[in-house]
Amino acid sequence: MAEHIIESIYRFLPEIALVVTLVAAIVADLILRERNRNVAWVVLAGLAVTAVLLVGQRGWNVSIFSDTLAVDPFAVFFKGVLLVAGLFIVLFSMKSRELEYNSSRIGEYYMLITGVIFGMFLMVGATNLLLMYLAFELTSISSYVLAGFTKTLRRSAEASMKYIIFGSVSSGFLIYGISLLVGVTGAVDIYGVRDALQAGVEQTTALYLGVIMIIVGFSYKITAVPFHFWAPDVYQGAPVTITAFLATASKVAGFAMMIRFFRISFMDSGVLAAPGFDGVVAVMPWHLILAVLAAVTMLAANLMALWQENIKRLLAYSSIAHAGFILMGLALVTDEGISAMMIYLAIYLFMNMGAFYVVMLIANKLNTEEVADYQGLGHRSPFLAVSMAIFLVALAGFPPTAGFIAKVYIFGATISAGMIWLVALAGLATVVSLFYYIRVVRNMFLVEPLESQGPVHYDTSSMVILVLLLVPVLLLGVYFSPIVIWARHAVTMFGM
Repeated sequence: MAEHIIESIYRFLPEIALVVTLVAAIVADLILRERNRNVAWVVLAGLAVTAVLLVGQRGWNVSIFSDTLAVDPFAVFFKGVLLVAGLFIVLFSMKSRELEYNSSRIGEYYMLITGVIFGMFLMVGATNLLLMYLAFELTSISSYVLAGFTKTLRRSAEASMKYIIFGSVSSGFLIYGISLLVGVTGAVDIYGVRDALQAGVEQTTALYLGVIMIIVGFSYKITAVPFHFWAPDVYQGAPVTITAFLATASKVAGFAMMIRFFRISFMDSGVLAAPGFDGVVAVMPWHLILAVLAAVTMLAANLMALWQENIKRLLAYSSIAHAGFILMGLALVTDEGISAMMIYLAIYLFMNMGAFYVVMLIANKLNTEEVADYQGLGHRSPFLAVSMAIFLVALAGFPPTAGFIAKVYIFGATISAGMIWLVALAGLATVVSLFYYIRVVRNMFLVEPLESQGPVHYDTSSMVILVLLLVPVLLLGVYFSPIVIWARHAVTMFGM
């Protein structure tokens, strides 16, 4: 027993590094009260150490802490993506004017960011249903506070309150669904659930209800329609840095946990072929439910984005629509679909964060988030406007950007699975998205600035961060084999 605990602790080192970073951020904030911006450098150093420890876990495929947490290629892939997101958010935060007005509490901000990343690490590796819920809550509660960090602004306080209310409801659905699933199968981990379903269950009604409730809980986290109502208001009211974090990292962690749950518990071909499970599949086709959820999310979000005048709300609906595209992969019941999701999520991180970073830089200088105020930006700050155009083209899924590669793989996997109707709807949703992406580009380049509006300049470090986001979006559009190979290898999960 002691040997198992020691080995588990050794394989838990990246998470331990995050906890140490969290404590170090608190201590640094106490010591460096007059220079508390330096807390950001403490967190960056901690994340760098975590990255080094994570690299050492490549090739591992083990279960730790009495089979509650998996350390496998799948978890390592998503932890790597989350670390990149965390590093960029800290860099964004160092440039945010919104956070300067709350500099007296900036240590708490970085502590909470680290806590969210820790919770997300647990989400992507959890195999125990109760740990999944605890990780979900750890991430959510910290996010509630961060959404309302600029509490002196009414919209920020409102965003936090709405986030808490909707989050509480979704948490209730998730834990009640888990309790039903545990009651029906007698198992508290996803492998036990799989084995119980293979053997056959009698209380199928309770099983249906439990899984539907779990889908509702997950759908909230990934902002799938119709469980998206909180997202536009929260994204608009939260600081831009947190909006970017919620729209990317939170979605990545939610999808990772959802993939592991459904892949192990329901989508194993042995489970689906089991005699005791035939009735469940015939009455409740889970893959079709997920496909319809993906289709509704893509179409509804893109249509609602057409009327948005606030750039943060526009990107919020864009983020919701991308959740629909990503969800297509989970509906396929294939490893090809899951690897396509992973490719999409890794690429989505850079193009979406890049768009939000430009929004933050513009808000810093012009104090606006309205699409109409982007007029003439191509003349006032050419590099910034061109960068924004590239990110929007990538989000639309056009070559030669990485967004095109992401859609090629998700569409290709869907066609291979025979869901032509879903690809057709996804294509229609992509066409609709062009209208609101192009509207922003039109304002920047085809509308002359007012005579009173002069050039907009930014410091070198801000431009360096922007380049760091641009390079992957352009490079992965022409040289994408490394991310594809890594994703296909990372489909391997412990216990499969």
